[in-house]
Amino acid sequence: MPSPQITPPKYLSQEEGLTQECKTLLSSLPRDKGWVANHLFQYQGFWHTARQLQGVLTCQQHFQANPDDLLLITTPKSGTTWLKAIAFAIVNRKLYSSSDDHPLLKANPHELVPFLELNLYIENKIPDLTSFASPRLFSTHLPYVSFPESVKQLGCKMVFLCRDPRDVFISAWHFTNKLRPQAIGTQSLEEAFDSFCRGVINYGPALDHILEYWKQSLERPEKVLFLKFEEMKAQPSVQLKRLAEFFGCPISEEEEKEGVVETILKLCSFDHLSNLDVNKTGKMATGEEHSAFFRRGEVGDWVNHLTPEMIEKFKQIIEEKLHGSGLKF
Repeated sequence: MPSPQITPPKYLSQEEGLTQECKTLLSSLPRDKGWVANHLFQYQGFWHTARQLQGVLTCQQHFQANPDDLLLITTPKSGTTWLKAIAFAIVNRKLYSSSDDHPLLKANPHELVPFLELNLYIENKIPDLTSFASPRLFSTHLPYVSFPESVKQLGCKMVFLCRDPRDVFISAWHFTNKLRPQAIGTQSLEEAFDSFCRGVINYGPALDHILEYWKQSLERPEKVLFLKFEEMKAQPSVQLKRLAEFFGCPISEEEEKEGVVETILKLCSFDHLSNLDVNKTGKMATGEEHSAFFRRGEVGDWVNHLTPEMIEKFKQIIEEKLHGSGLKF
């Protein structure tokens, strides 16, 4: 059965509505074939769609960080939705002690923890952030090099969630094929694999993106927390408490006895979130259906898709990129 078609998100569309500054920049940048949009453009070493790049530029120019801002960072298809749900539940657990009226039951995690460049600053918008309660919780796929200067100067806390690049690739391939217009058809696994290995994917190269934050976490562990999707799946309670500690709102012994950790994990579980009406029927402001963000959420699904040749090439790329870094998958 073919995958259901989803309306392509606005940020994957072409260059209409961009500022002249962005258009001029695009004309000077390296470009390559996109997975959904016609082209991806390389800016500060990483690949973006045209509209997405407009959001990046506007965010860089206008976002003013607060010292206590909390930033959730991922490469696409690395468990972003899950991280947002858990982080929101941790930070706001005193406000919503009862699960019956919890915002996560009524709103998609992407609405509760908005993307900077893909939501708040997309299409050259300059949002009013005065209504955001402190600490403000934002998310982004931005590589570290592209962060607004105020974020770096103030040393805002960052949580980076990474995932095995092989699973990222398979998840991205499934996701983007749902977004591709029927007129251009699906992208073959082989074509997508070639692009991914060359680093040509939204916010790619994926391993370069991951390594930026891995190095930051080693240099500034009090400011950058590096998490692995696989470890969160294997030890969810341990990683949740680690997150709460890093955020500055640790889980107390009394809360542990009251089952707070288990309550949050149940509320934010893949099965629970994916079966909520808001996540089965709603849509993002940029066009994606909420259901598109809940495929399988499993570890090691890549073994069901990659050929032996692909597996070997992935192994070589990962070993070469991560050599000497101390990071392993």
